[in-house]
Amino acid sequence: MSKKTVSAASDTETRATSEHAPDLRLWLRTLACTNLIENHIRSRLRTEFDITLPRFDLMAQLERSPQGLKMGELSKRMMVTGGNVTGITDQLVTEGLVVREDSPKDRRAYIVRLTPEGRRSFRKMAEAHETWVVELFAGMDEQRRGQLYELLALLKSSAARIAGKK
Repeated sequence: MSKKTVSAASDTETRATSEHAPDLRLWLRTLACTNLIENHIRSRLRTEFDITLPRFDLMAQLERSPQGLKMGELSKRMMVTGGNVTGITDQLVTEGLVVREDSPKDRRAYIVRLTPEGRRSFRKMAEAHETWVVELFAGMDEQRRGQLYELLALLKSSAARIAGKK
């Protein structure tokens, strides 16, 4: 059995059958698509840039905030523990891609920023990342991509409203 056959046969969507509710099947298909895309991006980042997706994500947050971010803010934005952010930051500091400085406003906090080398490195990765995402959606024409975007906006709004009621 080829690698592609194994992947397709074991994705999350295969958990559901026609007896399951259509909404459950839709959720599992959405999750399967998300997993396929994320795994492809992870693999390409590792192969082409020798970087993990969490490290790329941390650099992306810093690229959007040139003034830098506190470690706690990075943790919130990435939705991971402070320990995870510290470990990732330590690796990127060692590689010269980010710096960690004392916060001038809070002696207990650190500010993390991209270095000039980190900014250059991230730009190359971000350009490649965008190309990979475009490739992954190339099987759909522009109109269908637009429709999917709008439909997912409705789903996001509905899910946020319901999840907010808890």
